Amino acid sequence: MSGMRGNFAGFAARRRGEIGDVLLAAAVLAFTIPTTLMGRSFSLLANVPDWLELLAGVATAGAMLLRRRTAWPMIVGAVVCAVLTGQTVPLALAAYSMTAEDRVRRWQWVAVALTGVYVVADYVNPFTDQFLYLITVRALTLVYLPALVGTWVREYRSMNAELRSGVRLREQHAASQERRWIAGELHDTVTHAVTAMVLNAGVIQDTEDHEEIGKLATGIEDKGVQALTELRGLLTVLRREEVYQSSHGVEAIPRLVEEAKDIGLRVSLHLDFPQGALSPQLEHECYRVVQEGLNNVRKHAPGSDVRIVCEADGDVMSVSVVNTPHGRRETVRECPVLESGYGLAGLWERITLAGGQLESGPTPEGGYALTARIPFQPSRAGKS
Repeated sequence: MSGMRGNFAGFAARRRGEIGDVLLAAAVLAFTIPTTLMGRSFSLLANVPDWLELLAGVATAGAMLLRRRTAWPMIVGAVVCAVLTGQTVPLALAAYSMTAEDRVRRWQWVAVALTGVYVVADYVNPFTDQFLYLITVRALTLVYLPALVGTWVREYRSMNAELRSGVRLREQHAASQERRWIAGELHDTVTHAVTAMVLNAGVIQDTEDHEEIGKLATGIEDKGVQALTELRGLLTVLRREEVYQSSHGVEAIPRLVEEAKDIGLRVSLHLDFPQGALSPQLEHECYRVVQEGLNNVRKHAPGSDVRIVCEADGDVMSVSVVNTPHGRRETVRECPVLESGYGLAGLWERITLAGGQLESGPTPEGGYALTARIPFQPSRAGKS
């Protein structure tokens, strides 16, 4: 039984417009056909046969089924029905439909004409009073009120459509942002891990020191396990619809520096920030800036010296990765990893969403600098 009700509700929701058309057509038939058959109808014209009155009622009802495409057959049918049968209800239904479906540009003038027809039909009606004042009030009420209700219905539909469209656009935007965020996380995690693993593997090929080989192999294994752990955590969050909290913060930056030193880079690090004053998200952004900067050095300037500065200045966190021009190219293996082009773009999106600024470009000395400045609130971050 509940299944049948559910199927009927679904059908009614899908065919709501067609059902409304059928109900309006049925209302026209209910007000015209019985009065003609019972001899309670009247006509503004003399000696109108019953079959013509019945035909007028049926034709007007049929015109109601076309009201969503065009309003004029319905309006003309309502006028003809009022003239031949004396029934004024189709005039009210036509007034509502022409505004609700927005099929008449200057509906106010059409409403005036429908009101005039209503007044004449009601005044001639032998079954109602003959007070012109009351007849006019009824005509204005039963024509203009449905027309105004139709305009409200039309505006409500338009507003509802705009809201739904806005919701869809927001959902699409949120989905797009989510995809870009996932792509950024995957890029940062995989690119850094693979770059380090490839470089370590290349160094292994160039050395015969078994102790060094073991150390480099252990580094490859550690980076692989770290990348798999991050990917597993990211996938788990996506499946459970939880908020992703990366385990990499500012405290993990020294490990990035040590990994860079293991493959031959000369890196200096300066950390100066209040302990516990940064949110986990802000710490993660700082980590990603350093990670991307070191990746770029490995790819484009493997023989340069690198200086990393991560410090807080008031309510702004500044992170910079600056490298000198190419130097000891023979002592550092170049990275053969292909450039994806998404690193800096994804990092710029990260920093921008955090309310900060990202700058990158060559230095006057011929090197390259990557600098991020991210505002934060020390008091709130420290309490949380």
